[in-house]
This record gives sequence, structure tokens and C-alpha cells, in this order.
Amino acid sequence: MYRWLLIPLLALATLAAHATDWTTPAEAAQFRTTPSYADTLAYLQRLQKAAPGVIHLETFGTTPEGRPMTVVIASGDGTFDPAAARTAHKPVVLVQAGIHPGEIEGKDAGLMLLRDIAVTGKYPHLLDDLVLVYIPVFSVDGHENTSPYHRINQNGPASMGFRGQSQYLNLNRDYVKADAPEMRAWLKLWQAWLPDFLIDVHTTDGADYQYDLTWYTEDPHKLDPAVSAWQHDAIARAMPAYEKRGHLASSYLEFKDGRDPLKGLENFGSGPRFSTGYAALQNRPALLVETHMLKPYANRVRATYDIVELMLEQIGAHPAALLAATAKADADTIARAHDAKASVALTFKLDPQPTRFTLKGYAFTRSHSDISNSAWIRYDSSQPKTYTIDNWNRLLPDLSIAPPAAYVVPAQWTAIIERLDAHGIGYLRTTQPLTIHAEGYQLDEPRWADKPFEGLLMLRDFRLRALPRQVHLPAGSAIVPMDQRAANVAINLLEPQAPDSLLRWGYLDAIFEAKEYGEPRVVEKLAREMLAKDPALKAEFQRRLHDDPAFAGNSHARLAFFFERSPWYAAQGVGAYPVLRLDAAQWRSLSAHGATVPSTRP
Repeated sequence: MYRWLLIPLLALATLAAHATDWTTPAEAAQFRTTPSYADTLAYLQRLQKAAPGVIHLETFGTTPEGRPMTVVIASGDGTFDPAAARTAHKPVVLVQAGIHPGEIEGKDAGLMLLRDIAVTGKYPHLLDDLVLVYIPVFSVDGHENTSPYHRINQNGPASMGFRGQSQYLNLNRDYVKADAPEMRAWLKLWQAWLPDFLIDVHTTDGADYQYDLTWYTEDPHKLDPAVSAWQHDAIARAMPAYEKRGHLASSYLEFKDGRDPLKGLENFGSGPRFSTGYAALQNRPALLVETHMLKPYANRVRATYDIVELMLEQIGAHPAALLAATAKADADTIARAHDAKASVALTFKLDPQPTRFTLKGYAFTRSHSDISNSAWIRYDSSQPKTYTIDNWNRLLPDLSIAPPAAYVVPAQWTAIIERLDAHGIGYLRTTQPLTIHAEGYQLDEPRWADKPFEGLLMLRDFRLRALPRQVHLPAGSAIVPMDQRAANVAINLLEPQAPDSLLRWGYLDAIFEAKEYGEPRVVEKLAREMLAKDPALKAEFQRRLHDDPAFAGNSHARLAFFFERSPWYAAQGVGAYPVLRLDAAQWRSLSAHGATVPSTRP
């Protein structure tokens, strides 16, 4: 659509606005309540009908309970598909609300902002140079599971959605493992649009303080320098304007001890399982918005409205800068595959050197509780008070690895290949059985968490050794080259030590299970033969008996000591991590033989 048609379209929309009541359901209820999903969609459909050249609704998935997942595409000139946005060189901004449906300010703020863009003429040019992709409610089933008792920490609305979706999964822990149908749908939406910026709207829990909004962005060490620089500058410009509208904002406040704010702050850790952490793997800046749970709901909705509108202003004023930053980050990731000295951080740690932080809080008292036998903190919101405390917010790389030229996933490991597909990671399929030499990992001494998390028992720790392997690959095995923009996602899926690797989440637990075993009477004989032949083994066994009373008193463990050091155990490949790593020469050799073809994804 030509730009000169935009003014008549907006003029018509403004005329329609004068003839129609565009009060949102939350405004009509004076923010005591928030609308149902059906009422939310009905309002959005009215907007689409009133301004079809600005607002377009689509369904991008279906929830486990059968509800449609709706996304709004908003554009100043009818740019409603990803190809058109790219052709027009318009940045794409994804704003999502209701990933935790009890924290629903983003939905009501979004309805108000879309109205003011599309029909009232308050912001007639806000979307001239960008495309807004807006999810009013991400966790739809959780949104409809409403109760006044879902968020004990929160001041309104009267009834709130539930933190988990209908399968009791927390979508904001699901970005990498992608178990939930909603997340699989979101990933397809992400891959189609490949947004340049993500805003994820939440409500905080935790301490009481004066700020009506806190915000979080990923640490610079987790981002391409170009993306980090753009993100820093955009936030630095938006926040003063936000406070000029009567708000008070702070960077995210994670207290080291919730019962004593004076002990200081720390980085909450984020990670690939969270929205902003996943965006970082995708080379995209992201803003986590956390309105303060104890402020009135109307204030929290307005705070969300203002910060989203101001961020859109910043991007629309300098669209080329954001596009340049994300394009450079993608190019840098692809080029890294040809750098023999490249290193990728998998885990991060707190910078031991804190900065000083001025906290605009409230007076509080701490007393001993006879109920919890711990400290009980109580805030007095009638007494604002400023404190200067330490802040350990900065992160440093901890564990880093040298990325391979490509990963190899044998065809039988379908759970891994399915995740590659879900994340849109490019790979090749082998066309015939192959024998290859590559680097592998041997994983021993696994230890799991004591209780499930998100329905899975996570692998907490293990001992890792890298070693060369000769492996027979069946046809259809996946070769995942690292010269692609999604390489960081692949690395975090496939490197065992990554905090959200598929191994950590428990999808490869079977590799730690011995399928063959020795009868005690047989292993008794084997143990004696091994002791007679190997003095060093005998000495190790004696030391273990002396140093480990639990081992000494466990007849099964004593026999396992010998069986697990025997060729009968080694032949089972227990702990052999199935994903292999190819160096550049191995990858070139495999490519040269023409034994691979591009994958045809479902």
C-alpha cells in the first residue's frame, strides 16, 4: 500500500472512532476486572473491522484444550506478512502478554494501545516504519482457568488466570525443550516473522518498593556486541521519557535475601529456558517488563501501555539501526563457524565485584516469626525510604566450549531431531549408512535432581570426558552445520553441559542405563579373577572399602565395582553421549563424498 493512502485510511478510522464507543472491557470495569478470552477477541475483531488496513488477526496455533491462539499483526500501511516486512525493510517487534496469565497487564494495555493506533488517531504514525506482532494472551488455557486465589501476592484484578497451561507446564521455562503445544506454535510464529525485538510483559513477585515497573535485559556477555549496544541505547532513551509520564522505573530487582533487602541484589540468572534468554540465543534484543504486583491494576496497565508505546517510538524513529544490529549479529554467528579460535559461553556466573545501587524502597521492620522460625519482613508503604545497597547484577562467562564445525545426530535419536525441527535449525540428512570418525563425549557419575521440575527429572551433574569415536551412522542421520544463524540454539540443545541441553532435561537418560547385567554368583568369580590379575585394581578396591562405609556395607555396590570395570559393561556403551562433533576437516570430508542432502522437514 502506498504511503499517500495512509492518511485517508486513518481519517476514516478516526471518524469511526467518534461514532463508536471504544472503551476497552478493563476500562469499562474501571480495571477491577480483566476480560475473558472471548471478550478480548471480540474487541480485537471490532478493531480489525474498523481499521482493516491497520489491524489483522490470525490464528497461529491451538491449545491442548482446543482454543485458538490469536496473534494481531498491526502495521501503518497494511504490511501483514513477514516477506512484505522484510521487503519494506521494516523491523518486526513481537510483544507478548499472558505467558503467565495471572500477570495480564499486557493484554489490557495492548487493547488500549491498538485502539489508539488504529481508530482514535492518538498515534497515527507509530507504526509507519515497523510492524507490530502482538500476542494478547500466550497461555490461553491458563488464562481461562481463572480464580481470585491464583496470585496471593498481587493487587487485582478480581480474578486471575493460572501460571501453568492446561498440562501444568510453565511456558516461560519451555523455550528450549519446547514440550508444550503452545510453545511449538510460538516457535513456528517466531521462525516465520523472525522478530527484531521482543517485549515480554509480566507482573513481579517479591519485595515491596516504590517503582511501578522494573525491567530486565540480558547481560552483554550473552549478546552479540551490536545487539547489546542497540539494546542499551534504546532502553537509555526510553526510560527517562517513561518517567516523565509520571512513572518510576528500575532495572530488575532480585534480592539476595528476600527477608533482608539490605543484603543487596543479584542477577536472577535468566537462561535459554526464559523468553529473553532464548531471544539472546537467536541474536535478538529483548525486554522483560515486570509491573509491580502491589500497585493498583489500573496503574500497572498504564505503565505497560507507556513503556510499550515508548519502545515502539524509539524503534520507529531509528528503524535502520535495529535492523543493522540484528543483521550483524546473524552474520557474526555464521562467520564464527570459520574461526578456529572461536569460543561460546554455556554458563555464566556473578561478577564478584558489585556496583552500588540506590533503592527507592519503603521503611521495613524485621522480626522473628514463631510460625516459620525465621525472619518476617513487613513493609510500610506510607514511608518511602531510600537505601544504598550492593548490586551483583553483572555476569561473567563461566564454562565455555569451542564449537565444532558440525554436530552429528544419529537417525535413531528422534527426540533430538524433533527439537531441531521445532527450533527451525538447519541440518542435512545422510543418504546412506556411514562410518565416521568424530569427537564424542563419555558421561559418567550422573546425578539427578531430587524432585521433578516442569514434569521432568533434570540431570543435575555428571563427569564429562571428550574422546575420539568411530561410529556407524544409519541413513537419515542429521548433520547440523554451525554456519547458520541459529547455531547458538543448536549448541545449547546439543552440548551436554549447557544448562538447558536436552541431556539436562532428561531426554537422553537411557544412555545411563545398563541393559545387560551379571548375576552375583558370576560376578563373584569375575571379581576374584580381576583382583588376581590387577594389583592396582585391588588397591583401589581396598581404599574404597576403607574410605566409603556406605560402599563397604553394600554388597550390590561392591560387586558393581568389578562389573563396571569389565569388558562386559564397557561393551554396552553406558554413558556414551550419542551426539558427535565434527571438526572442519571431518566436515569437509563428509561433504565432499556427497553423502548428505538437505532435510525435508515436516
